[in-house]
Amino acid sequence: MNTVAGIDLGTTFSALARLNGIGRPEIVPNSEGERITPSAVYFDEEEAGAIRIGLEAINCRQLNPDRAVRWIKRHMGDPIWKKTIDGRDWTPQEISSLILKKLKQDGSIESKIKDVVISVPAHFDEARRKATMDAGILAGLNVVGIINEPVAAALYYATTQKVSGRVMVYDLGGGTFDVTILDVDGSTIDIVCSQGDHALGGVDFDKKIIEMFEEAYRNEHHTELIQNEQDRAKYEDEAEDVKKTLSRRNLVRKILYGPAGSMRVEITQQQFEKAIEPLMARIEILIEVALEEAKCSVSDIHKVLLAGGSTRMPVVQRNLEKKFGFVPEIAVNVDECVALGAAIHAGLTLLRDDPRKVSSGIATGLKEIRLKDVCNHSYGTICAPIDEETGRHVIRNSIILKKNTPLPCESTQTFYTMANGQTQLQVTITQGEDEDPDFVNKIATEIFELPPNRPANRPIHVRYSYDVNQRMHCRFLDEESGRALDVEFCAAGNGQMNRTGIEQSAEELSAFKVQ
Repeated sequence: MNTVAGIDLGTTFSALARLNGIGRPEIVPNSEGERITPSAVYFDEEEAGAIRIGLEAINCRQLNPDRAVRWIKRHMGDPIWKKTIDGRDWTPQEISSLILKKLKQDGSIESKIKDVVISVPAHFDEARRKATMDAGILAGLNVVGIINEPVAAALYYATTQKVSGRVMVYDLGGGTFDVTILDVDGSTIDIVCSQGDHALGGVDFDKKIIEMFEEAYRNEHHTELIQNEQDRAKYEDEAEDVKKTLSRRNLVRKILYGPAGSMRVEITQQQFEKAIEPLMARIEILIEVALEEAKCSVSDIHKVLLAGGSTRMPVVQRNLEKKFGFVPEIAVNVDECVALGAAIHAGLTLLRDDPRKVSSGIATGLKEIRLKDVCNHSYGTICAPIDEETGRHVIRNSIILKKNTPLPCESTQTFYTMANGQTQLQVTITQGEDEDPDFVNKIATEIFELPPNRPANRPIHVRYSYDVNQRMHCRFLDEESGRALDVEFCAAGNGQMNRTGIEQSAEELSAFKVQ
């Protein structure tokens, strides 16, 4: 029987947890004995086919940053981004799969890791979610589902701590921010809504410190501190160290080594917090939007739970205490709670979908837990109904699945062809809340072939469904002919790999040695 596991595939760090014999999640240390692994990749130039993952990759990165990749999570789902190494183009999914392969490899020393749930930011769109699942498949994992990171954190908190009532999870990691509001009653967890930003996290705070380095050096020596990528890699690591130190102390001193000589710089906690005020303001806006969506006020929140390493910054905890009137809770390791919650979700998923893979001890340990998640975005399609006032067709986005609908969910709408003899229909799947097509994301576009020689206004039924494993399914059905178009989010044209492409890439990647 395979081990049931959950993976937090993070921007700066990743972690793997598994369920023990009684259904309790436990972090699995990597081969270096560390409980979290830096999400860094380095392609060794001396040993062909060797790829360093983790702390060793970070250390090598300063020597040759052109052969290193960090923060790849920020590029997930981007069909354009590539990293070229030794003539080979690496996609974000493939690079992420190397990190997952390292976690799987180290976690399988005692027992084989196969069935997993991988976490994603709550605000990831369908392309990013599908890319994450593709990365798991490329790593040789059976991805039984994905889970939103704040939901995973809440799941772990709620099943291990005394949590009840309306709760907010504040998840500020290395690259992303999510806020989720949920209702907890014993082991029953109902997600109400989520908000977030997939480009707001610890990396952005580090950039503010680098700007402070550069400004100080420019004022002192009238030249630029950072001259090349080696310099940038060095000061990115220095900035991260300063940020972490300022979470414990009020002052950090550093020596900057630039082309015009060295200089000493001091950064206070107050200076740092002033520099990141715009970022903290963005977080505050997202919290307010989430409260509005949940139709509740600050006083309705009974507890705030923290997740993500960046919540260690004093300004985070101070702002939350000021806003809600009580201290946010850090009852667990904020770097580990997402992976631990993902492992619980993996057990729940297998119990529902394939109980033969779950031992009786795990089944007993999880039997009381009930999780009800919601759809984190609205999904629709582009249509051109007739405007009642003008009598003309007006292009707009018609929402089919509404945001915050409990999962699983399904909805069908009927649309009509526009022209006589129309033989093709361009179908576009959208993500977003606006009726204006310019203000929503187009996550998939396909051509639906229709029968010839028909009059206009033939009915087309559009059915969208979203399952509990965070997978979306779309079906376009021409009622008269019975023709159907099923849209998946793995079409090569969208930058995703189809099943054949994944299998071919997985076979090719097996030749590379992950260390």
